[in-house]
Amino acid sequence: MPVWRVRSRCHRTLVLPFWISIALLSLVQGALVAVPGAILASPLARSSARLPVRLRSRRWAVIPPLSVIAFVFVARAAEQASAQGLTYLALGAVPALAALALGWLVWNARAPRGLLVLPLFVLAWADRGGLAGEGAALALSALSCVALGVLLATLTPPRWLAAGILAMALADSALVVTDLLQRPNNALNAAHPLAGLPQLQSAAFGSAVMGYGDLFIAAALGGLLAATVGRSLQLRAAALTAVLALAFDLLFFLVDELPATVPVALALVLTLLRRRPIFAAGRETPEARPRPAAHPARPWARPGRDPAGAARRRPAP
Repeated sequence: MPVWRVRSRCHRTLVLPFWISIALLSLVQGALVAVPGAILASPLARSSARLPVRLRSRRWAVIPPLSVIAFVFVARAAEQASAQGLTYLALGAVPALAALALGWLVWNARAPRGLLVLPLFVLAWADRGGLAGEGAALALSALSCVALGVLLATLTPPRWLAAGILAMALADSALVVTDLLQRPNNALNAAHPLAGLPQLQSAAFGSAVMGYGDLFIAAALGGLLAATVGRSLQLRAAALTAVLALAFDLLFFLVDELPATVPVALALVLTLLRRRPIFAAGRETPEARPRPAAHPARPWARPGRDPAGAARRRPAP
């Protein structure tokens, strides 16, 4: 999904500069890599362990690239209808997924925290068009992506999910270069729900807008890392994603539209180059991996001790 810029915001008293707006959105991408937790370590671990084996399949890896390609062709076929339908779908699904993420799927999740979705939604509705309202809507959209990313990482083998993330970035880049995303995105961002309800189908903040898919791919990478590597490497990949995204933003001096999925894919590639054996080994979290069996006690062993010892400019309203 591309990132784009607003050239004028005459209806607002405060206009956030584009470089600040896009930098904050890039930092949100980095945060989405760090926030997801491993579902095997969450309160949903027991229920996820009872999932039928047939639900865990490499076929789920087609969701990231297919989400971009299907959006373009469906939106071009029925531009206004599909955009309006996605708007109301996001209005209902995003708060529910955000509550699921806050209560069960982020690191150190607590069920009561899911109720924080209510004040966020009220703020996004009451201050629609203001920075506080946009921040609340962005938080809801980002948290919903966390839920989708963790669930996808639970159902997809790591190597296949990594391939799906890379394929999504390639498809997004190709569609941006060929300018096939412009019309569908314009229609999607122009769609407004009734009664002044918040727009949750994209991530708008200040003078920039980032597509929902740009947040989703970052959360999918976070879910993948949470399901395969330790917390320390996940945080390092999150920092790397933020740095790459901020560096990628410098290209806005040359072009008006960029695929914001590329920095996330680059962070994944660099992480794979360093920790490839872990992704190939399986999808267990470090906490869920079986511990090595203790060696038989030896005469010299002390009592009680084990001797084994990781866009486009927004149009003016």
